[in-house]
Amino acid sequence: MHIEDLKILVSDDSMLARKQLKDIILTIGTPIFIEAKDGQDAIEKYKSETPDLVFLDIVMPRKDGIEAIKEIKAFDSNASIIIASSVGTQSQLKIAIEEGAKDFIQKPIDRNQVIEVVEKFLEGR
Repeated sequence: MHIEDLKILVSDDSMLARKQLKDIILTIGTPIFIEAKDGQDAIEKYKSETPDLVFLDIVMPRKDGIEAIKEIKAFDSNASIIIASSVGTQSQLKIAIEEGAKDFIQKPIDRNQVIEVVEKFLEGR
């Protein structure tokens, strides 16, 4: 699979964080992006769009990333979810991994880390 074949859901309550993540990924290809502004929005968009890869913040309004992981995984146990969150969420990160998140990117977002995660996902497809 090539990055151009991917549909990626980027979920963060910060429009700037979503743009940053998309801009980094666009340096290696042009997937289809879907954006969600909170956990509930991410769940709804996952169910309607069935993306290949999901980037989720943990701390978001309406539903947090942990709840979103649980609901997305209940809907699709094969969902590939990457957490993108700040250092202050270590205990939540452990829960996110236990709930089925595949990887973690620490904010502030590091370009090389994002590219590595996307390439690892593509290799595993």
